[in-house]
Amino acid sequence: MRLPGKLRAAAALFLFSSTVAACTYGAAAAPEMTVYATPTCGCCKAWVEHMRESGFSVQVVYQDDLSAVKAQHKVPEELRSCHLGVVDGYAFEGHVPADVVKRALLERPAVLGFAVPGMPVGSPGMEMPSGEVQSYEVYSYDEAGPRAVYDIRP
Repeated sequence: MRLPGKLRAAAALFLFSSTVAACTYGAAAAPEMTVYATPTCGCCKAWVEHMRESGFSVQVVYQDDLSAVKAQHKVPEELRSCHLGVVDGYAFEGHVPADVVKRALLERPAVLGFAVPGMPVGSPGMEMPSGEVQSYEVYSYDEAGPRAVYDIRP
């Protein structure tokens, strides 16, 4: 079915503006992240690279002791791992995958942050040459502590 000229032009304009909005939204969905890491940690550097490859602009703050910044962001002791990323009001502790960070930023759950406790083999920054991947969970947390399993990998 062929649309009349004005309707065809309106439909084309709608499709164009939707595409522009989607591209703009996609760019806005990955704001600047500040990562706190120890200067000698290799997996922290690999996780930062994973975030950059996923479209995040990352500023790294190296500190020998991360306990104060983790306490500031109320990361529960039982969820603490390695590095801490902070973006758009949320804290991301450990090897949280970039797609989970993006999902959290879109969904905006009423929590303080997310964490992958430990250092699961195959998680972003912990990839192995063998390709081995452990199953792991991404937890959300709030003032009361761990709240729920937000995601399960793989």
